[in-house]
Amino acid sequence: MKRLIIAFIAAGMLLVHTEMKSCTNFLVTPGASVNGTSMITYAADAHVLYGELYFRPAATYPEGTMLSIYEWDTNKFLGQIRQARRTYSVVGNMNEHQVAIGETTYGGRSELRDTTGIIDYGSLIYITLQRAKTAREAINIMAELVEEYGYYSSGESFSIADPNEVWIMELIGKGTEMVTEGRGKKARTYNKNKGAVWVALRIPDGYISGHANQARIQQFPLDDPDNCLYAKDVIDFAREMGYYEGADEDFSFSDTYAPITFGGARFCDMRVWSFFKDVNGEMDQYFSYVKGEDLSNRMPLYIKPNRKISNHDLMNFMRDHLEGTELDMSQDAGAGPFELPYRWRPLYWEVDGEVYCNERTTATQQTGFSFVAESRKDMPDIIGGILWFGVDDAASTVYVPMYCGMTEVPFSYAEGNGDLLTYSESSAFWAFNFVANFAYLRYNVMIEDVKKKQQALEKGFIQKVEKVDEKAIALYKEDPEKARAYITNFSVSAADHTVAVWKELGQYLLVKYIDGNIKKEENGRFKRNAYGYPAGPDQPGYSEEWMKEVVKDTGDKLKVPGEGH
Repeated sequence: MKRLIIAFIAAGMLLVHTEMKSCTNFLVTPGASVNGTSMITYAADAHVLYGELYFRPAATYPEGTMLSIYEWDTNKFLGQIRQARRTYSVVGNMNEHQVAIGETTYGGRSELRDTTGIIDYGSLIYITLQRAKTAREAINIMAELVEEYGYYSSGESFSIADPNEVWIMELIGKGTEMVTEGRGKKARTYNKNKGAVWVALRIPDGYISGHANQARIQQFPLDDPDNCLYAKDVIDFAREMGYYEGADEDFSFSDTYAPITFGGARFCDMRVWSFFKDVNGEMDQYFSYVKGEDLSNRMPLYIKPNRKISNHDLMNFMRDHLEGTELDMSQDAGAGPFELPYRWRPLYWEVDGEVYCNERTTATQQTGFSFVAESRKDMPDIIGGILWFGVDDAASTVYVPMYCGMTEVPFSYAEGNGDLLTYSESSAFWAFNFVANFAYLRYNVMIEDVKKKQQALEKGFIQKVEKVDEKAIALYKEDPEKARAYITNFSVSAADHTVAVWKELGQYLLVKYIDGNIKKEENGRFKRNAYGYPAGPDQPGYSEEWMKEVVKDTGDKLKVPGEGH
């Protein structure tokens, strides 16, 4: 009976978290950033997502043009909607007006999925980016789209930023209840519950927030349109469905539409907590919560950091493996002899009738792409917005500056240059995967070589951007198109340089670490002996802790008779 109960619980937890697209967003308001900029991050972590930089140029369309919608996760055709007469250019998840949008899927109540909807969460992001000039406008457009066409996906959290404001929006469908009106040829069948319930909160200036596959908005102000927007029926619908019976002012969106679970705390809010703890010394009080032990003591939606946060800080926060905590996966036997902070799936596993789990950290192997979006006021929009973009595992990627006003993207990052089943020698995604997957083999030493190149490139780009800004602004005053050409050339060149460096790094790592040996180096070159032959390699072996684990596992099987003390 015990095994049956455990298996049932594990299956339920797996069902919830298999659906979730394990993504991570951090949000930083202008008053909390070093340079007074709005910043959001996003890691797109689906196991079947190819890392590429989407690009949609600005366009105008004739009246009556229709737009075909394909589900972002599967490429399934969902239907058609009316195309806007005019659209803005979009680079990745940022448009030419510096509006940036990221997401994480929290799932929520499964019965609220609208199987008749046309707009999935991915399409909602990229359609909105082509139509919105501000974060607030983006929220209204997203709400209007799902109300008119229906929302196809499960529960979703969105980060939405412009140069002045940073918002979090949480949204879930209303299920499928088909009704038929009229008879015969005049009969019309439709979903009575088409649309979505949602709430959006502006993060107060000077504060930071985050979400990672768990709905985070609880109570919210009902009469503060400057800082809170919401669907008019967000509470009434919950009452109608029997989810809520209390007073309006006590209503919690998260607790109603996506109740917290062990997994929601341990695998999801844990990532937000790890970001928060690095910039605020009061987060220990929530450690029991994020471990899944005390689900009643939930973290606040946003906190005030004890220091200003830079764009490079955010890049490094996206590389977190819970280092420095008791949950650091590089410090237990599962890490192997080389302190690998990753565990391949499944997330849950069973031994002797007991269910165990691996940690789910911010940096993860299955990331398709990630970014730090920086929206900077007091600059022309096409220059102010920078999408610091990287492909594959955030821990070993390089965030390359892509100006939001660029008119083309580098071929190495472009759509169609290879895919998840097709290797391309010129693809950034495959260059970074080669390095990352090779480094996983001897992680604790190889990752140091990766970090040296990574940090040098990113710090170099950050310094160069200051000079590029100055030149681009001067050109903009002369002719905006000249500025666009200049920032495009810079971004493409930065990307091409990064991929070239990374391909060289892959070759270097292969030579240095082949067959478990570590080549000796001197003055940046591999050492040779006096006769020109390769010098004998280092062979550091394994740590004493690991050797003790081997002895514990094998007993006397490997013991050498007559040796030792």
